[in-house]
Amino acid sequence: MFRSIESPKARVTITVDGNDVEVDATASVAAALFGAGVTTVRRSVVGDRPRAPYCLMGICFECLVTIDGVPNRQACLVPVRDGMTVSFQRGARAMEEGGQ
Repeated sequence: MFRSIESPKARVTITVDGNDVEVDATASVAAALFGAGVTTVRRSVVGDRPRAPYCLMGICFECLVTIDGVPNRQACLVPVRDGMTVSFQRGARAMEEGGQ
């Protein structure tokens, strides 16, 4: 009797820290990560504490990730595209201990 008037959303596949994830093609990287259940996108520089997107409009810099090999990209400002590779960043302490 009832049917949706919304058309299905286009999907793309991105690679997040080595795992393929299918996400909404119209989303920013930060929104796509939230939609995939990811809540921590980087670790703080000094204390290696988990950080997550906060403002989602490019002001706070809490959503910094490496996108296609380019570090310190604001995930909230970059639209996803098929085949994109996203990796999380680690703080200086973790790097000293051999982390990535």
